[in-house]
This record gives sequence, structure tokens and C-alpha cells, in this order.
Amino acid sequence: MNFSFNQKKVVNVPSDKNKTALKIVIAIFAVIFAVALISTCIYTVNDQEVGVVTTFGKVTAITEAGVHVKLPFGIQQVQKTKVNAIYKIELGYKTDDKTGETYTVESESKMITGDFNIVNVDFFIEYRIADPVKYLYSSKSPDSILKMLAQSQIRSVISSYKIDDILTTGKSEIQGLVKDMLIQELEVYDIGLSISDVRIQDSEPPTVEVNNAFKAVETAKQGMDTALNNATAYENEKIPLANTEKDKLIQHANYQMQARINEARQQIAMFEAMYSEYELNPEITRIRMYFEAIEVIFPNAKIYIDASENGVEKLLPLESFYTQLG
Repeated sequence: MNFSFNQKKVVNVPSDKNKTALKIVIAIFAVIFAVALISTCIYTVNDQEVGVVTTFGKVTAITEAGVHVKLPFGIQQVQKTKVNAIYKIELGYKTDDKTGETYTVESESKMITGDFNIVNVDFFIEYRIADPVKYLYSSKSPDSILKMLAQSQIRSVISSYKIDDILTTGKSEIQGLVKDMLIQELEVYDIGLSISDVRIQDSEPPTVEVNNAFKAVETAKQGMDTALNNATAYENEKIPLANTEKDKLIQHANYQMQARINEARQQIAMFEAMYSEYELNPEITRIRMYFEAIEVIFPNAKIYIDASENGVEKLLPLESFYTQLG
């Protein structure tokens, strides 16, 4: 007995509701994909930064501040670097960012001076990123490298100065020398950093007693400076008076010199006149000169002229003639 059956295939036709739901899901996925695509393509750079763009790991561009587009899905990547910011390194001390309090780091601050003393010196270094590409890719940790270079150069400089200079008058010179040496070292290492400033925050001996002794030295130096200033003021006050007195003495000496010269010329003229008279009448002139000399030597003596003739002695007093002539 043969039985035959008509077999029919049953096809599930999606309803309108299912079609709408499918479209919504597809739309959501499309939106998510678009948002993900846009988020990986667009990036912004602020005023203090630059963006270093790499394509498959190779640096291809440096972008300035603003909104920029890059290839999605990791084809291009951007690393933002603050090139307009000032970074700092604290050596010998540490500042708590939350409280603002500082505490000493003795392993960094304690050093040996050139005259074999121990001193604690704290340094503050400011630097900036000069080349973002070298900063990101030429070394693993350029900031740590700079800190180690700074410690090395600082210890080298401190070891060449006496403790007196480090604590008092040599600070500015030390700061300048450390900065110059760091600049030279960064040129050699070429890690994309540049030094802005190097300052000594504090320098002091390791013990209170030594510190007090150096304060006493500093006080004595200030006293010395005060004494020197007072001496300079006294000098500036007295020098004009001394110059005036000197000018007076010089003028008086010149006057006396001229008077002596004139007197000598007068005596020369008198001698020449006397010599002329002597040549005319040598005997009379000689007698007169003799009497004048006697009168000078014996001013109170009475002078007589022997006028004896033919055995008759006659002495004539010379002063009677002076009286008559006078």
C-alpha cells in the first residue's frame, strides 16, 4: 500500500519588528564605531605642549597647540610633551607637595670641601625641555640622568672650594660654575634638556657648634667692613684738608726758595761790587773789610785808629765819627 505525502518547507520570514530592531543595533554599532574612530583620529595640544607624532613607531611630525588629526587604530600615535613648562630638581632637600614643608636629604646635601671639611649644601635647579624628540626617545629617563649629572658636577665644584667661601662670599661663583658645567655635560649627553637656573638654597656646617663659629666669623667680617667704611669716610674727609695744607706748605716753600735766591743774587751783586772796589783800591778796601768784620764779630767793641806820628801816640775813637756822620 503506497502512501504519498506532500511535504512543504516552512520559511521563517522576519517580522517588521525584528527588522527595526536589527537596524537599531546596526546603527548603534555604527555610532560606536564612528565615535571610536573619531576619538583615535582627533587629539588636542594645549599652549604649554607640543605633540610628537609617530607613524609605525617612527617620528613623523611635531604639532603645535590646537586640534589635530592622526591616523586611527594605532597607526599613528601622539605623545604630548610640555616644552614651555619649567621643571625643578631639589638636591639636598625635598618639599612635600601637599603640606609645602621641606625635609633634609643628607645623602645628597653632605659634601667634602677643598680644605677637607664637611658641609651641607642644598641646590635648586630649574630646567626645561629643549628638544621633545630627544627627550622622549634618546634616553629612558632624561630627568634622572640630569639629576645624577647635577650631583656629580656639584660635588666636583664644592670639593675645589674652601668651606669659608662656600658659606659666605663664594656662593654666586659656585652657582655660575655648576651651571656652566651642567650645560657642557648636557651638550655631550644630548638628551633634549636645557638648564634655566642653578641656585644654592642653603649652605651650613653639619653641627650647631661649627655653624655658630661661622656665624661669629661672618659677624666679624661685617664688623671689619664697617670699620673699613668708616676709615674710608675719614680718609675722604681728611684728604682734602691735607691737600690744602700741603698746597700752603708748597707755596710757603716756594716763597722762601725765591727769597733765598733773591738774597743770594743780592749778595752776589754786593760781592761783585766790592770786588770791583777792591780792584781799584785794594789796600783801603782790605782795611775797610777788616773793620767791618771786627764790628760784626765784636759788636760791642770800641774801635780806635792809631794816628801816632813822630813818637806821639794818638788813638782816635772810631765811634765818634759814626756819631757825627749819623
